Amino acid sequence: MIRWLPGFVLVSAMWGASFSLIKIAVDAGVAPLWVAFWRCLFGALTLLALCAVLRTPLPRDPRTWGHAAVVAALLNAVPFTLVAYGQTHVSSVLAGVINATTPLTTLLFALALVPSERPTPGRVAGLLTGFAGVLVLLGVWQGTSGGVLAGSLACVAATTCYGAGFAYTRRFFSHRHESATALSATQIGAATVQLLLVTPLAEGAPVWPGAGPALALVVLGAGATGVAYVLNLRVIRTAGPTVASTVTYVTPLWSTGIGVVLLGEGIGWNTLGGAVLVLIGVFLARSAPAKPRRPAHA
Repeated sequence: MIRWLPGFVLVSAMWGASFSLIKIAVDAGVAPLWVAFWRCLFGALTLLALCAVLRTPLPRDPRTWGHAAVVAALLNAVPFTLVAYGQTHVSSVLAGVINATTPLTTLLFALALVPSERPTPGRVAGLLTGFAGVLVLLGVWQGTSGGVLAGSLACVAATTCYGAGFAYTRRFFSHRHESATALSATQIGAATVQLLLVTPLAEGAPVWPGAGPALALVVLGAGATGVAYVLNLRVIRTAGPTVASTVTYVTPLWSTGIGVVLLGEGIGWNTLGGAVLVLIGVFLARSAPAKPRRPAHA
C-alpha cells in the first residue's frame, strides 16, 4: 500500500468534516468569532504539545513572528471567522464546495506576488471556469439579497484570504529554517492571540454550548487545525507537495457526504453544477507555469 495514502485520506476527512463541526457550533448559538477563537486555541495547544514532545523549539527571530502574525490573520483568524459567519446562513455542504476554490484564489495572488509563477492559457482557462462555477454556486440569477447570498459571499471572502495567505506564506514564511511543526504552532498561536484581543470586545463573554457542540469545537481545533497540520506535512514529505495539494479535490466529497448524512442537508442542482465547474477549473489551473525563453546567443 502507498505509505502516504492513509494520512492523505485522514487529512481530507478532517478538513471535510470541519464544515459540519462548525455548523454544529454555530447552530448551538456560538458566535462566529468565538468559533474561530476556540478552533485556534485548541489547535495551538495541540501543536505546542507536539513541539514539547518532539523537543522542537519555537522561533526566536522577531521577523519570523512578524510574518507569522500576517499569515495567522490571512489563513486563520479572519477566514475562520468568515466561514463560521457564512455557515450561520448556508449549509456545510455549500461552504465546503466554495472552499474548493482556494487553489484558484491562491493562483491569483501567486501570480502577483511570486516572481516564478507565470500565467499560461491553461491557468487562465482554469480561473475563468472556476469563477464561473462560483457564480453558479451563488445562484446569481436569483438576485442579490438574502442571508444565503451574504453567507456565500463570506465563504468566498474566506477563500480569498486563504489565497493571499498561501501566496504570502510561500514568499515570506515557509522557507524559514524552523520545523514546520514549530512554524505552525507559532502561526496558530498568533491567530489565537489576535482573536483573544478582538472577540471579547466584539461578542462579550463566551457562551459555552452543550456537550455535543463543545466536543465539536474541541475536535475542530485539536483535529482539523492541529493534528491535520502535522499529517499534511508528512504527506508533503512522503509524496511531495503536488500530491498533497490534490486534497482539495477530496475535501468537498467529505463535506458533502457528512453534511447530507449526519446533518440532513440538501443539495441543489446549482451546488452540484457549480462544484463540477470549480473542480474542472482547479484541474486546469494546476498546469505548470510557462518556462521563460532562453535568450538567443549572438
